[in-house]
Amino acid sequence: MGGNSWTSTGPYQRDLEAAFRRAQAEELADADHGFGEGRTIEELWRDPAWQEYIFTGGTGTVLDFPLMIDARDPDDGPFMRPLTEEEVRAFAPDGRPTYADWDEALDCERLDFPDRAQGRCTVLYADGEPTHIGYWGVTAD
Repeated sequence: MGGNSWTSTGPYQRDLEAAFRRAQAEELADADHGFGEGRTIEELWRDPAWQEYIFTGGTGTVLDFPLMIDARDPDDGPFMRPLTEEEVRAFAPDGRPTYADWDEALDCERLDFPDRAQGRCTVLYADGEPTHIGYWGVTAD
């Protein structure tokens, strides 16, 4: 089986890891995927049943990743990784992609989906100002 690709956006924060945690908290508030209300993402990732759920199907959301790694980290584990500046400029030469730029780049495959059980993110702009973070990834299944 191959993983399923997905995309989403979340509110911008200068601290990308904080924005990622916020997006996870918002997603978890919308749907706990049967793992009980009131648990944090950190608590879920310590639960072997959650890990089994993610690695055999996943949510197709930011919840599929326990943490965000550095943009230059070579690890390909189940992590969210921001794009490097070079990766951003490869599909948005001005370095300030809009939602439309990002969406088109994914549709036209100028911006790749990562391998299974991996996620990516980048800041999205409107009128030259950061407004959102685009998240995309592929489930582990």
